Amino acid sequence: MSMVFCALIAPDTDQYTHAREFTQQVNSTMAARGHVQDPNDRRLRPIYDYLDNGNNKMAIQQADKLLKKHKELHCAKVLKAIGLQRTGKQDEAFTLAQEVAILEPTDDNSLQALTILYREMHRPELVTKLYEAAVRKVPLSEEYHSHLFMAYARVGEYKKMQQAGMALYKIIPKNPYYFWSVMSLVMQAISAKDEKLAQTMFLPLAERMVEKMVKEEKIEAEAEVQLYFMILDRLGKYVEALDVIRGPLGEKLTSELQSRESKCMMLYRRLERWPECNALAQKLLLKNPDDWQFYPYYFDSLFHLMDQSWSPPKEGEHCSEGLVHHSVAEVVRFVEERIKVEDSKESHSLRGPYLARLELMHRLREKGYPEDNLPGQPSDLMVQFFTMFGDKPCCITDLKIYLHLLCPDQHVQFINRLSEAVPLGERGEEGFTFPQDPKSLQRHLCVCQLSRALGLHHSLDLSGKLRLITELKAHYHHGLKFGNDTLKTELQFSDMYCLMAAHVYIDLWTETGDEDMVWHCLGLLQEGLSHSPSNAQFKLLLLLLYCHLGAFEPIVDLYSSLDAKHIQHDTIGFLLTRYAEPLGHFAAASQSCNFSLRFFHSNQKDTSEYIIQAYKYGAFEKIPEFIALRNRLNQSLHFAQVRTERMLLDLFLEADIVLSLEESLKAMSLSGEEDDIPWDSLRDNRDLTVFTNWDPKERQLTDEHRTHSLEEESVWLRIRSLTLRLLAALAALGHTSSQQNSETSNENGVGDKISLLSSLLSQLDQTLQMAAQIAKKRIHYPFLGPPSSRLASALSSGACQCQAAALQLSVHLHELESTGLEESSELQTQICNIFKSLVVQLQDILSKCKGDLLEMKESKIKTHPSLLENLIFFVETVSIVFWMASYCAKILRPLKTSLQKKKKKKKEANAVLPALMCGFQELTGCLQDLLTQTLEHIKVQEAGMVALKLTSLTLEGHTQEEASFTKAAIDKVQSSYMRSLQEVADLLRKRAETLKNLKI
Repeated sequence: MSMVFCALIAPDTDQYTHAREFTQQVNSTMAARGHVQDPNDRRLRPIYDYLDNGNNKMAIQQADKLLKKHKELHCAKVLKAIGLQRTGKQDEAFTLAQEVAILEPTDDNSLQALTILYREMHRPELVTKLYEAAVRKVPLSEEYHSHLFMAYARVGEYKKMQQAGMALYKIIPKNPYYFWSVMSLVMQAISAKDEKLAQTMFLPLAERMVEKMVKEEKIEAEAEVQLYFMILDRLGKYVEALDVIRGPLGEKLTSELQSRESKCMMLYRRLERWPECNALAQKLLLKNPDDWQFYPYYFDSLFHLMDQSWSPPKEGEHCSEGLVHHSVAEVVRFVEERIKVEDSKESHSLRGPYLARLELMHRLREKGYPEDNLPGQPSDLMVQFFTMFGDKPCCITDLKIYLHLLCPDQHVQFINRLSEAVPLGERGEEGFTFPQDPKSLQRHLCVCQLSRALGLHHSLDLSGKLRLITELKAHYHHGLKFGNDTLKTELQFSDMYCLMAAHVYIDLWTETGDEDMVWHCLGLLQEGLSHSPSNAQFKLLLLLLYCHLGAFEPIVDLYSSLDAKHIQHDTIGFLLTRYAEPLGHFAAASQSCNFSLRFFHSNQKDTSEYIIQAYKYGAFEKIPEFIALRNRLNQSLHFAQVRTERMLLDLFLEADIVLSLEESLKAMSLSGEEDDIPWDSLRDNRDLTVFTNWDPKERQLTDEHRTHSLEEESVWLRIRSLTLRLLAALAALGHTSSQQNSETSNENGVGDKISLLSSLLSQLDQTLQMAAQIAKKRIHYPFLGPPSSRLASALSSGACQCQAAALQLSVHLHELESTGLEESSELQTQICNIFKSLVVQLQDILSKCKGDLLEMKESKIKTHPSLLENLIFFVETVSIVFWMASYCAKILRPLKTSLQKKKKKKKEANAVLPALMCGFQELTGCLQDLLTQTLEHIKVQEAGMVALKLTSLTLEGHTQEEASFTKAAIDKVQSSYMRSLQEVADLLRKRAETLKNLKI
């Protein structure tokens, strides 16, 4: 964890700074070691240097040399283990480390080295054992006790943390150690499954411990007051918490501006003490009328007071906080007075009071107050706001949320009034008048954005929208001259014109189906990106458009250039991982899944470090937040999706090609019994508002859309997860079948495996029925909303049904194995019919892949990305049928061998093969034919795409520069399709080769 981050959460207290000195060595790197005092330090120093420089082999050699001379130098052995761990020899490293750990070392070098090794092995629980032993041997060591506490913190052993904290306090009676123990009690309460236990035991005990320190006047630091407040808050003792905040202890709350006031306000609200809430909000707004957090408190308290018919006492103050405004007139007057103060300023007026007036109007309208009581007309107030702040980029976001105050018949007039307040220069060659400076440009841009937000763009006809695009593009190109001196990392002043024009192109594409519009849009955005390489909105929209066209290749670089940080891998990572494999880019899909999974896997370790730093710096209120963050990421829908898709992808690419299905699943440590997806607590952490959007409310994403999208994604995840678990169960059954005969099957747990398989198949069938119901709803999301899942296309292609049928066959095959060939003619006929049915279903899926992915008719380009997605479903389905056939072969081989032995005894050389044997041979032959057909289809597609003369494409209404960007975008789509076809063909060729070896 960075020191910068620690500084942000650290209270400025000497005691907590002093306390952390005893634990810093655990987190320090080996390169930061001080000057050499001990001879052993001098001997070990070269090994540390090699490890720090990444030269692990030399570190191992140096450690071996040192151990020959000094066998008792345990630290050298551990450093060698670190080198082995980093070169991939985990088992050898662990054995070496345990040789030292069993000796229970107490020297600092060995303990530090073992701590580092165990962390790299992701075995933090072993660090606790190290320091438990060290504390037993050196019971008065402050350093070892503090190390032990932090080791417990890493693994979340809150009870032991409490005990370790108190043990440390008894040795060294310093406040930080005492409050470490108190905080550990709070964490026991937070993590307790029984809320009653938390409220009746853990929190009251923590409260008593803090009260003891308060009575003894030993409270010294802000962190301790914050912890006391946290305990009282969780106990619901708001009155007591208020007394603490308003009392002398509250004076220690100095690290944040208005910390005491904010806490008081929160407590007044919870206690429903509306007079105090109102009066305090007034006082704070008088000090800073631009502090928006207090306006909602002020307005909320007003309406609560009015609902209660509250009136002030006849004598004395209204309340402990002073004067209370309990009528609309008083509040209107208060806001107007703040505005008068701002109006009287010569420059730099604050936006807060003007927005507060609009907010008050919005609330009064919601409450149904007569128009006569409102503080003016909405259109007048918004025009005034625009006049004052229209040259600021925030003006659009400020006004957009209050546009509903305008009547529909006022929209055009409102925009005309705003346009009059925009200073424009002389008319240009295109017939448009342009702003003459960046501030005027910002005003004009704001008017355009508000026009779109009011739906005026959407109400235009086709020719009107095309004229609008021409005007927006002209303003964009004109505005570029104001950004000649901007850096590459800065945005152009006129970028939003370009983005808005792109949105209008998308409107035309979705409304008319004319694909020319999307090509123009891509070209325009590519041009915009050439002038503003750091514009994230251009990249995001390009990414979305390429995905809709089925072209994944350009997406990789676009997403990479976004430089997503930390939590963004969870919130926007779906834009990348949703499309990689379905569009046939298997290598890129593998990389993108790994990229996301690295973030999620490091989350557990990183969060532990954040928690430790919070303890060291006394930032106790941050600890529950870090725990909540960890839970949020562990329960992420995106995490579960990426993990599941990555394992399936590995199987499709490698199982029975590189390794057998059984070996592949074993390498993943996957079993059919385990389901580690937290279905009941799955969280949708996707940021579905990441795209800049000026659409009116009726075209925006709704809560219904969000709910349906989560439901759809969850059901698709369940189908994929069950498919994965079924493959694991099938592999386990196949492994057992190859090792034993049917007579001993139940003794060896095969009965349990069949029971599991049947249960999973039943769950899959139920889930597919649920999926069919969801697909029937046919809910369409806004273009800038969530991407649709693969659910509907998987069902319409027939892939889900075919995969389920193939997996269902495993139960019949096991029954055949138990019964034998001679007494199962009816079962054999049934299995043969299923074989034929699977071939028919696969042929049907393949037929839905036929057609041209990219075609050019009458100088117009047309794409058919659904064909590509269906092709991937065919690849996945044929792989699953192949694995089922492999399992079938494992069962039939011993049965055939047994049959041949009986023939020899009876001397029946020309006996007819059982129907099932012939049916299996027919199945493998048909699978081979299907793969040949598919490869031929891909070959035709590739040839046709190469033959397309895109260079002769004429783009109407484009300048030469615009045409070059559009043609570049078309080339990227074509190149991506070629890559997809090549990767699919390579995989199918490998499948065809392994299919040749599938004989009985």
